[in-house]
Amino acid sequence: MLIETTTAPNHAHYMQPDFWSDVYSGRPIAILNHYGRLHVYLDHILQHNVVFAEREDALAWLIQRIERGVLTGADVAPADVTEPA
Repeated sequence: MLIETTTAPNHAHYMQPDFWSDVYSGRPIAILNHYGRLHVYLDHILQHNVVFAEREDALAWLIQRIERGVLTGADVAPADVTEPA
């Protein structure tokens, strides 16, 4: 479940680790618990447009992004970038 802003404390966040990381299909993924709000990293890059309440949702989102082939800045080699005409 994707969340926006909330003022209510998340009572379950104390049970989740503060930081978790792994590699999925050769790409580094991580989840950071910051005051009960889970921030996700793909290829060491914070995905600033999403915040999650549950670790399972954050992990599912990361896996889905990788399986759909979403590119991040880490995937673009200098030879792939063209100069504007």
